[in-house]
Amino acid sequence: MSTQSAYTGWDVRRAGPEGAGHRLLMLPGGMCTTEFYADVMAEPALAEAGFGMVAVTLPGFGGTPPPRDVTMENYAGMMAEFAADEGCDVLVGHSLGANVAIEMVAAGVFSGPVVLLSPTFSRGDESRFLGVMDRVGRVPGVGSLAWAVMMKALPGVMRKELPPARAEVLAADMGRNDPRICRRIVRGYYAYLDRHGSLVDRLCRSGASAWVVRGDRDEVGLTEEEREGLRACPRVTMVEVPDAGHAALVEQPARIAEVIVEAAGAGTGRR
Repeated sequence: MSTQSAYTGWDVRRAGPEGAGHRLLMLPGGMCTTEFYADVMAEPALAEAGFGMVAVTLPGFGGTPPPRDVTMENYAGMMAEFAADEGCDVLVGHSLGANVAIEMVAAGVFSGPVVLLSPTFSRGDESRFLGVMDRVGRVPGVGSLAWAVMMKALPGVMRKELPPARAEVLAADMGRNDPRICRRIVRGYYAYLDRHGSLVDRLCRSGASAWVVRGDRDEVGLTEEEREGLRACPRVTMVEVPDAGHAALVEQPARIAEVIVEAAGAGTGRR
């Protein structure tokens, strides 16, 4: 078990009773912070269920100090250790955070139910823009400049894509990212996707009870082969959220909260 000093500088947000029957660990996506879970954590459905909640920004994003090793495997190990220290038995991940969650159950370092919000199962599914940034980011003398320009423009772009009531706060939060660190993490993320080709079989073989949740207009893709593979997996539940894109946790927090309640109840019963 780690000491609290191991988490110095981390962005951690807590809600709900300490002695809850279920304790949720919530992992935001790439370049996102715990602020992206604020709406979900405030949903009455989670309070009524009596859940304890802990959201943590993946170290390196949102201005937090990065680990030396930014591989997905190391992030999975770090988050599993944090989950154990916090007594979390249900895992929720969004985007890149959902991919960390997949690796946690695939590596056998977390055994509870998982709610995967808009994960990416293969390189081709990811947004084209991020793929371009990864390729350009590897070009000597050009990559660092390209990432700096992109990160400077990101808040303005995100303000147009997020719900108006939350856009300003969330966009400003994303603007605190260090482009050099993001470049490293994204490179490690794509290397991870390339090592596995598709993560569908990896998730299914883990035996985890998993809810794969996607907005009906999510810009991250899912091939028909991947969709069929997920539907054929007996412990995977597919959920489509109407009127939502990649940020369904901000756009439709009530529906996401409902799925989490379902997962915590049904998922722990499946083990």
